[in-house]
Amino acid sequence: MKWRNQLLALFCLLAFAGLGVLYFQHWVIRKPFGIILFIGEGLDPSRLAPTRAYAGGADAHLNLDSMSHLALLTNYSKDFAAPDQAAAATAIATGVRVINRAIAVDGHGKPITSIIELAREHGRATGLVTDGKLTAPTSAAFYAHPVDPNDVDHIAAEFVEGGKIDIAMGGGVAQFLPATKAGERQDGRDLLLELRRNGFDIVRTRAELEGIPAWRRPKLFGAFSNVELAFANQVKERSQQPSLSDMVRRAIELLQYNPGGYLLVVDAGLMRNAAQENKAERVLGETVELDHAVATARRYAGQRSTIIVCGDAAIGGLSLNGFPFLKDSGIALLGLNSAGQPWITWATGPNGASSYGAAKIPGKLETNHGEQPAVEQLEPAALYAKSALGTVDDVIALGSGPGAEALQGTVDNTIVFKILRDEL
Repeated sequence: MKWRNQLLALFCLLAFAGLGVLYFQHWVIRKPFGIILFIGEGLDPSRLAPTRAYAGGADAHLNLDSMSHLALLTNYSKDFAAPDQAAAATAIATGVRVINRAIAVDGHGKPITSIIELAREHGRATGLVTDGKLTAPTSAAFYAHPVDPNDVDHIAAEFVEGGKIDIAMGGGVAQFLPATKAGERQDGRDLLLELRRNGFDIVRTRAELEGIPAWRRPKLFGAFSNVELAFANQVKERSQQPSLSDMVRRAIELLQYNPGGYLLVVDAGLMRNAAQENKAERVLGETVELDHAVATARRYAGQRSTIIVCGDAAIGGLSLNGFPFLKDSGIALLGLNSAGQPWITWATGPNGASSYGAAKIPGKLETNHGEQPAVEQLEPAALYAKSALGTVDDVIALGSGPGAEALQGTVDNTIVFKILRDEL
């Protein structure tokens, strides 16, 4: 009889302890319902002041400025001081440093679990939004584990076959369609058709996206361009495409009907494309677009959501130079100042000379096309490169909501993954 009483007492103790743990987790420590990660490609600390000036003058304020926590992120890869796009994204998506060119795989080619895969295990709905290609390394690091990072056909197929993401929107549709349907796949597969058979709604324009009812939680694939989406200043091309803010708003509206909460990853990739081409107006304009999208997320997700905004890898070395007036903004900061000097310069990129220093002889310098320069570059780069080079600068992370208090001082970029994981 005595041992039965002891077993009964032990059972009651365990039951009481279990109820205590559940109470503590669900009523004392409440996990955020919405978790949103923004990746601003190339977003380093030096980008903020020029963006403020471009948006409304040097004394203007960005939505990013109101986020309560901020840190610098170190972001080297396992083999280089400056990570490439794949390695930087993998560190953020998986919390593991890898070598350059590796997308969510370790040194032996084995998959590394991403935060989106963990979110699904925790019962959260998942979303991925980008103004670039859905198969680009930054987006792919959250759902794919390709042995060959250049095999975009395999990456697109892994998106469909993995079934890890409930709502996805962006460009790069050519990788989902066969050549017979104006795509680039060589295996003949129509992945959009396969997605539709898997229960996904396929939308191709902003109007179709807005037509999806907000009262149900569908599987949604927004296929808005064969390549990247248009830049904010390409008015005609953008007329049928949603903005980054549009996609973020619709994703939150549709994901929030999952009782277990959601994780949304937003990749602002056009910022990188513009920087690689030494196009400052587009870089700053797309940074403003990111800022607007963050404001949208904070408005629709609520104050109890965890929102993190971080850069991946610095690129190009953009600088706003000289002495613009306090209220100079927009195109007033582009081109040359009154002294004939460029307001904006770059460290590297296609606007650079093919030689420099002692070899830079006025009137003799050739452009990268082997011809005499016809006009002075309005945004010159110090060193010519076909595409602007990455730099070893720290990037920035800003955050609000539960978990964001870990962003202070200088920390490793893998902390972004850890914050998100701990809030799942």
